[in-house]
Amino acid sequence: MIRTRICDLIGIEYPIFQGGMAWVANGELAGAVSEAGGLGVIGSGQAPAAWLLEEIAKVKAVTQKPFGVNIMLMSPYLEDVMQVIIEERVSVITTGAGNPGKYIPALKEIGTKIIPVVASVALAKRLAKAGVDAVIAEGYESGGHVGEVCTLPLVPQIVDAVDIPVLAAGGIFDGRGFLAALALGAEGVQMGTRFMCAEECTISPKVKQMVLKARERDTAVTGRSTGHPVRCLDNKLMREMAQAEKDGASPDEIEKMGTGKLRLAMVEGDIENGSVMAGQVAGAVKKIEPAKDILLDVIHSAIREWQQLQRIMNQG
Repeated sequence: MIRTRICDLIGIEYPIFQGGMAWVANGELAGAVSEAGGLGVIGSGQAPAAWLLEEIAKVKAVTQKPFGVNIMLMSPYLEDVMQVIIEERVSVITTGAGNPGKYIPALKEIGTKIIPVVASVALAKRLAKAGVDAVIAEGYESGGHVGEVCTLPLVPQIVDAVDIPVLAAGGIFDGRGFLAALALGAEGVQMGTRFMCAEECTISPKVKQMVLKARERDTAVTGRSTGHPVRCLDNKLMREMAQAEKDGASPDEIEKMGTGKLRLAMVEGDIENGSVMAGQVAGAVKKIEPAKDILLDVIHSAIREWQQLQRIMNQG
């Protein structure tokens, strides 16, 4: 079986994280992924601490294995959310939209592993010096908020720049992508879009069907003028935002167009006027299946691909 430093660092069987997607990754999904041997991650987004406490209880009702919480460092509830993390002694936090440096001492004291999502070498180096335990190098192919560099060039550059473990994210769907990430020097992967179609994921069935019907070119990136570009499945909202940017709308106007639209899609099922955040691998997702089956498929297909590569190399 495949085992890396990430497995030993956290105490998980497979070095696969489920992405902490806001309004998607709740306690049901995170608990199922962790129980199956990966790292389930609750996406706290901008939810209040009381909501997070309820989702943590759901995870603990399903599994005693390690799980994580993704924290948006720009959340208006950040201080209260961090207090819940500490009181509940959450195994891992992944972070985005900021620097978790001020919280590192308190988290280290209770044994929580801090693993930020990064989209640049400079940020990875800065956070490694601050004392984080690992980083997730997320490429442009991913869903949601994206950087400017694709996974293939980003991962090895970050691996070469830091001494801590690196996970790869963005464009990873199956064992082929997992094995490719390992070849780039990563010691694990984070997957989001495929887990949107896990049976345990409670998003609107309309969103799941939209993912299943997606083709490889059905995502779009908008919001570049705001400094916070986002990749979503193409729909009415995305086209309206793209046109508004083209017409010179201000960053504030563009931000306002997207406010509340993620929940509108994921929870309420409005797939035309909501923000259906998903990565470019949406075109590869073909079925709804249990989270455990997703994990096992990734691992077993990676092993098959590795055996095939060995046969190819041995022919020389």
